Amino acid sequence: MTVRNPLAALAIAVSAAAALGFASASWGQAENKSHADHARHMQAGQGAAPTMPGQDAFGAVQEIIRILDADPNTDWSKVDMAGLREHLIDMNEVTLKAAAAERKIDNGVQVDVTGEGRTREAIQRMLPAHARELNGMPGWRATTAPIPGGIRLTVTADGAKAVARVRGLGFIGLMASGGHHQPHHLAMARGQHIH
Repeated sequence: MTVRNPLAALAIAVSAAAALGFASASWGQAENKSHADHARHMQAGQGAAPTMPGQDAFGAVQEIIRILDADPNTDWSKVDMAGLREHLIDMNEVTLKAAAAERKIDNGVQVDVTGEGRTREAIQRMLPAHARELNGMPGWRATTAPIPGGIRLTVTADGAKAVARVRGLGFIGLMASGGHHQPHHLAMARGQHIH
């Protein structure tokens, strides 16, 4: 294209330069916005971190390791994380795979807890030990007896309110009652207590 009028040529050149400058500025702004968005994303990522371990037993193990690492008196030659892992597997078996047939009895509840294979073994390890813990709860009495495929847990209490609580908690609530779990897990990891 040939432009013979110098003013027209100048106008075209100025328009083209302006358009090119606008496009360049727009691209630069877009690039700067992209960098700013990325910087904000990275900043947000630096202050935030996932808090969930992705799996409960894994998280319990991580928590115990943090406690052991923070304690200068930890005797690593006695630490037994494999034993803790086996106990956490038992907890999983009893919590999620055991069958629990509950029935109200005078002053409490009776639960037949059964399973097969590893679940039955976990029931047989955990319930008698946990009944001893429940016996330490004020006004509660807990006993266990072997039954085919598992254990019968019987828990009774004193007073109508306590009886209602025991029955309301039922099997899994009773298993989760008491504050011994975390110290117990730490002791197991330290090699000080075998379930």
